[in-house]
Amino acid sequence: MRLAVLVGAAVLAVAGGAYSQVAEAPSRTFGPRDLFGLQQASDPQVRPDGQAIAYVRLANDIMTDRTGRSIWLVDAASGQQTPLVVDGNANFSPRWSPDGSRLAYVAAGPDGAQLYVRWVASGRSARVATLEQAPNDVAWSADGRTLAFTMLTLDEGRPLGAPIRKPDGARWAEPLRVIDRMIYRADGEGLLKPGYRQLFAVSADGGQPRQLTFGKFDAGGPIAFSRDGRQVYFSTNRAEAWERDPQESEIYAVGVADGALSRLTNRVGPDGSPAVSPDGSKIAYVGYDDARKRGYENQRLYVMDRDGRNSRVLTGGLDRSVGSPEWAADGRSVYVLVEDQGATHVARVGLDGKVETVVGGLGGGGLDRPYTAGEFSVGRGGVVAFTQGASDHPAELAVWRGGKATRLTDLNADLLAGRTLGKVEPLAVTSSYDKKPIGAWIVTPPDFDPSKKYPLILEIHGGPFSAYGPTFATDMQLYAAAGYVVVYANPRGSTSYGDEFANTIDRNYPSHDYDDLMSAVDAAVAKGFVDPDRLYVTGGSGGGALTAWIVGKTDRFRAAATQKPVINWTSQVLTTDGYTFMADYWFGKMPWEDPQGYWARSPLSLVGNVKTPTLVVVGTDDNRTPPSEAEQYFTALKLRGVPTSLVRVPDASHGGIAARPSQSAAKAQAIVAWFERYR
Repeated sequence: MRLAVLVGAAVLAVAGGAYSQVAEAPSRTFGPRDLFGLQQASDPQVRPDGQAIAYVRLANDIMTDRTGRSIWLVDAASGQQTPLVVDGNANFSPRWSPDGSRLAYVAAGPDGAQLYVRWVASGRSARVATLEQAPNDVAWSADGRTLAFTMLTLDEGRPLGAPIRKPDGARWAEPLRVIDRMIYRADGEGLLKPGYRQLFAVSADGGQPRQLTFGKFDAGGPIAFSRDGRQVYFSTNRAEAWERDPQESEIYAVGVADGALSRLTNRVGPDGSPAVSPDGSKIAYVGYDDARKRGYENQRLYVMDRDGRNSRVLTGGLDRSVGSPEWAADGRSVYVLVEDQGATHVARVGLDGKVETVVGGLGGGGLDRPYTAGEFSVGRGGVVAFTQGASDHPAELAVWRGGKATRLTDLNADLLAGRTLGKVEPLAVTSSYDKKPIGAWIVTPPDFDPSKKYPLILEIHGGPFSAYGPTFATDMQLYAAAGYVVVYANPRGSTSYGDEFANTIDRNYPSHDYDDLMSAVDAAVAKGFVDPDRLYVTGGSGGGALTAWIVGKTDRFRAAATQKPVINWTSQVLTTDGYTFMADYWFGKMPWEDPQGYWARSPLSLVGNVKTPTLVVVGTDDNRTPPSEAEQYFTALKLRGVPTSLVRVPDASHGGIAARPSQSAAKAQAIVAWFERYR
C-alpha cells in the first residue's frame, strides 16, 4: 500500500504540471515557479553615523532550491546599493564597529561558519579566528578593539562502558551515542551536538579566542559590552536544575580579563537582551514575572543600574509584548518592537514609561504565511532602519527619519511587475461565543468579480500564541490565484491583542477559538461572494490541530488539510523537542497525572465524528510536532474509511517545511489539488 506522497520538485505537476508546460504568454498571476524568484531584506544594521545601512538580502536560488544570504550596503539618503559581501558563501549577521569603519560578520562556507571583519574603506576582509563551531551573538567593545560572541563547546559526557579497540582497516558501525541531556534535539537541527554554549572574546584584529564562561550551563544572547569594555552582559540560567526550567534566565556580567561572574537580576522569569545606555550607567532588558501558571505572559521592558540595582519596569502599563531594545543616542529613551492587533511597529519608551509609536508597517520572517514579524536598528539622529512589509510584497529595507518613512529597496519589482495579486483586506468579525471582536483578513482572487460565487479556504495560524497580519504570504497568494477566497484570523489565544485575550485559551485549548474561526467564515459568507457549499479548511502546527479539531466538530467543510498537526496531546508532549515547556505551561500536569484532561483536548478524541476528506501533511524531520502525530491521524482516518492521504515532505523540519521553494510550492499545490478533488 502506498502510504505517502513524497513532495519534491517533480510533484509540482500534481496540480496542473506547472513545470512541464511551455509558457505561451506572460503570467498575470502569482504561480508556483515565482517562489524561486522571491527576495527579501532582513537584519538591517544602521552605521553609527546614520548615513548608511548594512542588511542581509535573502534570495531564493532555482538551481540549488535554497535561500542564499548576502550582505549589501545602502546609502540612507539616496538608496544606492552596493554588494558588500558577496563571495559565494552565506554571509550574515553584519555588525558595525563603533566608529563605523569596520563590519563584523559571519560567513558560512566549506570551513564552516567563521567570524570575519571587513574594512569598509579598502573593501578587504580578514578572518578573525579559526573557530571549531559557528559563532553567534556577535558584539563589539566600545573602543572597537574586541569582539565577543557565543559558541558551542563540545562535551561528549561520560561513556557507558570502555570502548572496544577497532582493528586497523576495519569498518565498524557508528559508535553508540549516550544521551543524558534533557534537551538533546531541536527542530531544524535534529540531534544536538553534545556540549554547552559559552561566551568568548577575541581581538578585532585577529587572534586566539579566549573563553570567558565555563561550566555545564548555556550562555545566551544577545550580548553587550559595558562601556569601559571590562565586562560582557549576557543571559543564562545557572541553577542546578536549569534544564528543567526553559523559561528561567537571569542577566549576568562576566569580566573580560578575569572571567569573574556577577548576577544582575534575580527573580522567577526570563530576563534577557541586555542593552547598555550611551553613558554606560544603565542596562535596558526585557522579561516578565513568571507565575508558572499560564501559557502566555506579556514581555516587558525594564531598566536597571549597571550593577543590577534599582530595576524598574517601563512598560507595565502597556498591555502588549515588547522586544529588541535599543537605546536612543541621548540615553533618554529606548526603542523596542511592539506587536499590536496583528501589526508590528517600532516604539520609543521614555524613562518615565511614556510609549510613543515611531513607525509601523514592519514585516519579515517566513514567506509562506503572514506571521507578524519585523527587525530594526537605530543610528544617530534618531535614524531607524527597518524591514517594511505589506500584503503585496515581501519585506523591503526602509528608513525612518524626521518623521517620514522611505522605502530604500524594491527587490521584487521585476518578478511582481505585471502580476495581479490577491487583494488583502480587513474583515470585520465578532465571535458568536461571547461577541469579542476578532482580527481577520480576507484575500480575494486576482480576477475577483463580486457578482460571482467563490470557494473559500479558511487558513489557521499555529502557535497558538502567535498572530497573523496583513503581510505578504505565498500560500495565500497561491490559493487566491487558484480561484479561492482565503480567510485568515487571529482567534482567541493569539498574541498582539493583550494579556487577557491570549490567556482565554490557557488550560483550555482548543476551545472557543473554534467559535471565533467559524465566525470568520460566517463573516466571509455574509459578503455575498462566497459559496457556502464550497468551504475548505487548512492550517499548520496549532492551526493543524485546530483543523483536525474542526472536522471533528462539524461537517461544514467539503475537504480539509491538516499540516504538521498535534493530534494526541499525551504523545505530543512526550515526543516534542519542547517537552520541558508544553506539559508545565499548557496543562499544569503531566500526562500520567491527568490522562482524561489530555485526551479531552486531543483532536484524536473526535476522530470518530470525522466525515470530511482530510489530507495530512508533515515534514519527515519535524521535531516540534513529530511525524508520529500526523501518522496517528492518518491511520485513524484510514481505519474509519474517511478519504485521506499522507504527504511527507522529505528532510523538512517543523519550522522549515516551506524553507525550500520547491517544497513550499509543491505543498501548497498538493493542498489545492486535494481541495479540487472535492470541489
